Amino acid sequence: MTSPFQPEDLFLYQTVSDIHCSASGDIAACTLEPIDQAQDSRFSAIWAIPLNDDAPWQLTSGASTENTPRWSPDGSQLAFISNREGSLQIYLLNRYGGEAKRLGSVPGSVQSMEWSPSGTELLAICSLMVDPDLRGQRQHDDSYNRASDAPRLVWRLPYKQDGTGYMLDTEKHLFVVDAASGEYRQLTDGAFNVKSAGWSPDGKQIAFTRTREDRKGHRTDLWLMDADGTNQRRITSEIANTQYPRWSPDGSKIVFSGSEHEGDAQTRLWLYQIESDCFSGLGSEDIEVVSGGSVHWSADSSRVYFVLAWHGRQHVASVRIPDGQLERHVTGDRQVDNLGMTAQLLVFVSEDPCHPNEICCANIDGSNERRLSHFNPWWADRMQPHFEVREFVVPDGKGGEETIEGWLFKPQDRDGPYPLLVDVHGGPASYAYVKYEWHRYRYVLVSQGWAVLALNPVGSSSYGREFCDRLRGHWGEMDLPQHLAAIEILQKEGMADHRLAMAGKSYGGYMSAWAIGHTTLFKALVVSAPVSNLETHSGTSDSGYYSDPYSMDDEPYLQRERYRKLSPMHHLENANTPTLILQGEADERCPKCQAEELFTVLTCTSDLPVEMVIYPGGSHHFFETGKPSHCLHVINTTVNWLNRWIDA
Repeated sequence: MTSPFQPEDLFLYQTVSDIHCSASGDIAACTLEPIDQAQDSRFSAIWAIPLNDDAPWQLTSGASTENTPRWSPDGSQLAFISNREGSLQIYLLNRYGGEAKRLGSVPGSVQSMEWSPSGTELLAICSLMVDPDLRGQRQHDDSYNRASDAPRLVWRLPYKQDGTGYMLDTEKHLFVVDAASGEYRQLTDGAFNVKSAGWSPDGKQIAFTRTREDRKGHRTDLWLMDADGTNQRRITSEIANTQYPRWSPDGSKIVFSGSEHEGDAQTRLWLYQIESDCFSGLGSEDIEVVSGGSVHWSADSSRVYFVLAWHGRQHVASVRIPDGQLERHVTGDRQVDNLGMTAQLLVFVSEDPCHPNEICCANIDGSNERRLSHFNPWWADRMQPHFEVREFVVPDGKGGEETIEGWLFKPQDRDGPYPLLVDVHGGPASYAYVKYEWHRYRYVLVSQGWAVLALNPVGSSSYGREFCDRLRGHWGEMDLPQHLAAIEILQKEGMADHRLAMAGKSYGGYMSAWAIGHTTLFKALVVSAPVSNLETHSGTSDSGYYSDPYSMDDEPYLQRERYRKLSPMHHLENANTPTLILQGEADERCPKCQAEELFTVLTCTSDLPVEMVIYPGGSHHFFETGKPSHCLHVINTTVNWLNRWIDA
């Protein structure tokens, strides 16, 4: 007997990430993150995943933050990062378990690390405290500490980051740590942040990405240096965002991911040829990479494997060197992530609307797929939703029509029409995710008899550059009509009736706020972490000063009328929909002033039912990875608001 999904199921769900495979190809390690309801906290533990179908086992206690497992080249040791003794440091663990030992004490806190090819050293990115009053000048003092309530000087952009807050009192730099003694030496120094790094196959060079030392330091470039930190030289300058350099096994090439233009959220692959000192895009510009951290070379340096964003799905794919021909290996109506790789196997996390995230593996060509983990056995006891990928013929915003896709969730045990929630994705250069932890309320609503439509309208990524770029400078104008057209189709089919609601976060919050002033179709709206005023967002968001000009196709001071016209705040005079606003108090991506302004104007200019909930300490991702009790409150508040007004 199965039971409905409940809001409290979030405490049962365990999230899998950080897959790393040993060079021998017989074992992987991963990070598993459960929720401790009693402590209202999240912890993480390292698990071993045999690749021969034996049962996984837990390697670390999980009583603290433990992540980034990395097998040594000979497979005898596992390095990982933990804060079990205070700051985040590197720990070493014997392959078969036992007591983990801290590897020295690196300054600051370790953010990431990789083994050297010889297995004698680790390359670590560490976050160091610096004095912002020095404005980037050097003063080496490992004992420097800044009071949390000290005045904060702002002298460059970006000066804050969502999830971190003020950031000019820290820098991230590269260190090499001896794997036997724990002794370390610092390789980089300056008013910049190292983002990612990797050893050359012979261990003689290091490729890394770092920010610039300009007053606007958000751009990242690819750099090379010798393994001792000397001969540092910049390789790229034309690409706005570079990340995750990966050397080919023969040492002749480096593949990295990035985007050419500031504010462009779509990431593609780039190839740097070391001998000729030139780089170029790898494959079509429509090939979108989900995570540059999940990029791997084939042993013969002839292919690059990665997670591909394709039509709202996430697949394992590869491109051939040098012509960039694409081949998809692991496919299906699902989203995979956290790709690991051995000489014979692809190892990855798979998730779809009816299956929780679990570790799977397949042969290199994608054949013989099988599941390796069962971290969420409770899921099988729930009433699974029926889901399908639907196509809708909608207006294309240019006077014609086009076909778009969306995920449709509905109950399996009853027929329509259903109350329908239109769940709008963020971005807008993103696509509808099917991850449970990002949309827990969907499962509760479907269990209560709702249908949920998650569209990928114009502006969504993974459908090619033209489809995504067409929304630039036309937020709301092109994509809301597509949502409304899809609703009309479902109504004509008898799937939906007049009981309609819309919800969304980030750009989805923008779209829900835009709907307030542009349609009377909905009975209820849930607006989470919105952009409500583009002019103020561009100056208050951690990334707005460069992302908004890209999205609006020009700077705000050059297109003030466009920014105002496309701001939901300027279209609220006809508001007639009960609106719930949810906002993280510490959100730096879509700051709370955006939600506050929307709430205040609606309250002062209408008699509408309008409520706002602010989550203390919540970042932009309070909805998905915030304090567990807050996440539970989000689910209950969202579901209750929708049920309260859908039949009003």
